Amino acid sequence: MEKDKDNNKKPLKLSSSGRLQIRKNLGPSGGKKNNLGAKKTIQIVFRNKNNQQKSSSTTQSNFRGSSSFRSPTGITKTAPLSNFFNQNNKNFSNKNKKPLDNKKNTPKKSTLKPQDEDLGKINVNKILEQEEQEFDKFPSLAKLKRAREREKLQAQSDLDKNKVGREITIPEIITVQELANRMAEKTADVVKTLMKMGVMANATQSLEADTAEIVATELGHRVKLVNDDDILKEIEDNEEGEENLEKRPPVVTIMGHVDHGKTSILDAFRRSNVVSGEAGGITQHIGAYQISNNDKKITFIDTPGHAAFSNMRSRGSKTTDIIILVVAADDGLKPQTIESIAHAKSANVPIIVAINKIDLPAADPDKVRNELLSQEIIVEKLSGDVLDVEISALKKINLDKLEEAIHLQSDLLNLKANPNRSCRGVIIESKLEKGRGSVATVLIQKGTLRIGDIFVSGSEWGKVKAIINDRSVNLKEAHPSMPIEVLGFDANPLAGDDFIVVDSENTARKIAEYRFNKKQIKKNKAIKTNVEEMFEQISAGQATSLPVIIKADVQGSAEAIESSILKLSTDEVKTTVVHKGVGAITESDVALANSGKGFIVGFNVRAIPQARDMAKRDGVDIKYYSIIYELIDDIKNLLSGLLKPEISENITGNVEIREVFSISKIGNIGGCFVKEGIITRNAKIRILRENVVIHTGTINSLKRFKEEVKEVKTGYECGVMIENFSDIKVNDIIETFEVIETTRKL
Repeated sequence: MEKDKDNNKKPLKLSSSGRLQIRKNLGPSGGKKNNLGAKKTIQIVFRNKNNQQKSSSTTQSNFRGSSSFRSPTGITKTAPLSNFFNQNNKNFSNKNKKPLDNKKNTPKKSTLKPQDEDLGKINVNKILEQEEQEFDKFPSLAKLKRAREREKLQAQSDLDKNKVGREITIPEIITVQELANRMAEKTADVVKTLMKMGVMANATQSLEADTAEIVATELGHRVKLVNDDDILKEIEDNEEGEENLEKRPPVVTIMGHVDHGKTSILDAFRRSNVVSGEAGGITQHIGAYQISNNDKKITFIDTPGHAAFSNMRSRGSKTTDIIILVVAADDGLKPQTIESIAHAKSANVPIIVAINKIDLPAADPDKVRNELLSQEIIVEKLSGDVLDVEISALKKINLDKLEEAIHLQSDLLNLKANPNRSCRGVIIESKLEKGRGSVATVLIQKGTLRIGDIFVSGSEWGKVKAIINDRSVNLKEAHPSMPIEVLGFDANPLAGDDFIVVDSENTARKIAEYRFNKKQIKKNKAIKTNVEEMFEQISAGQATSLPVIIKADVQGSAEAIESSILKLSTDEVKTTVVHKGVGAITESDVALANSGKGFIVGFNVRAIPQARDMAKRDGVDIKYYSIIYELIDDIKNLLSGLLKPEISENITGNVEIREVFSISKIGNIGGCFVKEGIITRNAKIRILRENVVIHTGTINSLKRFKEEVKEVKTGYECGVMIENFSDIKVNDIIETFEVIETTRKL
């Protein structure tokens, strides 16, 4: 039975020509127990499958090719050759067979144990089985993947158990990335939660507060909704106690029509000559100055009088305590005078009327007082409550009375401020200077400004590097009602912005960033038009646009030019201010004008050499101005050139066809008689048949007898050949006309 088992063993194939059989040959044991640890030899015999005969050469080669598996003891014991050759050809294992009874009595051995301890043999079959079983112990890839998934889920559940719920603040609008950062969650988890809610959003997209609140609650966090404006609570102005207030100088704004002597009055007070420094002799900037007579200080703000500077006058009226309305005694009320009165009334600021130029022969102060009645300004001489002073700025007549009236009005207003607090003020003007950077004229309203203070102004912030007064003197600190120049802005603020000193740089940056974002949202906000407006635009056609880039020396002038240019727009042509800024014209301005097919307006500034070369190369037009009248007139002429000309027709002749001549290879020629006017070779014609226009075109040939002529006058006959038309008949009328284009103006 055991023999059959051995015979049924399948040999291993190493190749198609041979068969590997492993036989056990342990040699004579000698009955010694110490043989158990001795080295044993296993012979591997290679036999040809087809050749069953055993030759000595084959046997020897097989023996030479035998290999040994050795036990760990390192002692070698080789089986004798006689034992090898005495074995049966079919089965080598018969030699060491034990009786069946002994086999039954032998204790059962482990299948994974390659060495039989009792018999001192190494079983190669067991070694192979052990290797197979060890290979089977390795898990499959799917099993490994499932195990990893289980570990991941287990780790996730442990993380959820240990998750800390946070209280987060959510503004009105928040991006997905920012929301994930505030919750300390992965952005992918937030996106996954949004997808479950049916909202498809990426990390950079914005969410409304309600959606963000649902996501945060879903992920186990507590939510506190806040408004964006809450950040501005840090710079809110508080009411001051009466005991902390001290008297401050009045802030006086001089307003009126252009060339009525506003700056001359200020020059007389300051004993300087500002007018000579202004182009064209008219003020084009807001000037802020402070005078001190008899230890009494007055701060003056001089505003332009030209119609274009309405915004400047409006800012001047809002930052002032008293308005001096200058009216020329020889000129009376003018449009800008009336506008100044309107600004003063809207700002609820008291007015002092200064009737200037009383030294002129044509001066009539009473006429001015009567004209003021039409604007509901009743002066004291007419039993009103408005102070009026007759002065002459050139002759310096009654300037002391005007100053006295200012102090009197100031005492009535009881102007006070707290100097021992954080500073607050307003930007009067800003400009960009070479070597100094952004410089702003600031009027201090409350508190004291010191060098090193951190401030925020509109959407800009900075740190005070220098404080300079109106006489170019460096100061260490500035008190209420003092006009100063401040250096230290990171960029140019806008005129009219607030100026607030804050505690830290972080606060200033946050407020400036919030204001900048609000400005960008407002700027990028799309204007929705209804269907009716859309159809109107389609029917009327696209309006012709004139892109303009404005660069000025100061911010206020740029705003004034922008508002003046925009007012020139009509339904047919309009101006578009692509960009306005302060400072010299640079390459970026030229590139912007080139891309927008516009031109650049430089007001009291010039282009740098690189920008000039670039403009010349790209064909960009740069126009320089120093007086605003000329600028507006030029823009008006440019817009007039964009207007479509008025087209009209002038009928020049009436010709009757009396005969039709048909010529082969040429066509029909009409024999005509000129009844009225004149027919010319280049004239446009209409052919009328029974007073119905059947063709409009041009003349191909006009002949008198056999000669080609340029024109034929009334009462003469001629031959006419019409271009691309031959269907002419007797009694048809040829009407000649010319198109006249008339240039339109705004």
